[in-house]
Amino acid sequence: MEGRLDLDVRNEHEVRGQPAAADTSCPFHADRAGMQQAECKTLVLTGASRGIGHATAKLFSDAGWRIISCARQPFDGARCPWEAGATDHVQVDLSDHRMLPYALTKIKERLAGTPVHALINNAGVSPKTPTGTRLTSLTTSVETWMKVFHLNLVAPILLAQGLFDELKAASGSIVNVTSIAGSRVHPFAGSAYATSKAALACLTREMAHDYAPHGIRVNAIAPGEIKTDILSPDTEARLLPTIPLRRVGTPDEVARVIFFLCSDAASYVTGTEVPINGGQHL
Repeated sequence: MEGRLDLDVRNEHEVRGQPAAADTSCPFHADRAGMQQAECKTLVLTGASRGIGHATAKLFSDAGWRIISCARQPFDGARCPWEAGATDHVQVDLSDHRMLPYALTKIKERLAGTPVHALINNAGVSPKTPTGTRLTSLTTSVETWMKVFHLNLVAPILLAQGLFDELKAASGSIVNVTSIAGSRVHPFAGSAYATSKAALACLTREMAHDYAPHGIRVNAIAPGEIKTDILSPDTEARLLPTIPLRRVGTPDEVARVIFFLCSDAASYVTGTEVPINGGQHL
C-alpha cells in the first residue's frame, strides 16, 4: 500500500501541473538537463587516420567528445565525419623528434587554453624488411632504431609533458598503446618495435607514479593480433591456433577498452597495462 500511496501522490502533483519529485533514492537517477549542459570533453589522439586510432576517434566522437588528431596523413573528411575534424587535425610526422615542438604548438593553438580530458598515444611504426619479414636485433639499422623509438616512445613522453597543464586542469587520463610483442618474441614484429613497446609499458608505470599526485591517470593497453594495416598477411593463418578465442580482434574492440580507461568508470585505475588479445597471452 505504501508504494501505491507514493504513486498516487506523484500523480496528484502532475494533475495540479506541478512536476513530480525526482526519485533521488534510485542510484541510477540522472539529471538529464545537467547531462545536456555537461562540459564537452577533449581528446588528443595520435595515429588517428587508420586502424585502432580511427576506430577510437569515431567512438569518442559519437560519445560527444571533441577530437584533436595528429597523423602523417592529411585529414580525410569522407572517412572521418566528426565535427571540426579538418580544423582540429595536425598533420605531422612524430617519428621526427624535431617536429614535437611544432606539434605541441599547433595542438595548443587549437585548445586555446581549454583542458585536455584524454591523451591517447596510439601512433606507432613496425618496420619490416623489403620482403616483409621481421627486422631482428642483428639486421636493424641505427636509423631504424632511432625512428621507431622517437615515434613509439619519445613522442608519448614529450606530448604528455607538453600537455601536462591541460591534462591537470581536467584531471585527465593518458592511455599508451603498447603491444603483446613487448613481452615476448613475436614472429612478425621486429626487435626495435618490440623493445620500444616494452619500454612504453615501463614508461606507463613511471608516468602513473609521477602524474598521480596531480590527478592524472596513466594506463596502457597491449593489443595482440588486431585486424589493421599493420597486421602481416600470414598472421591469421600462423597465430590463430595460439589464440583461445580463435580469431583476431577488431579496432572497435580495442577502442572500447580505451574509452573505458578514459571514463569515470575507471576513476581508480592507473598504472596498469590491459591485454587485449583474445587470451593469446595465456
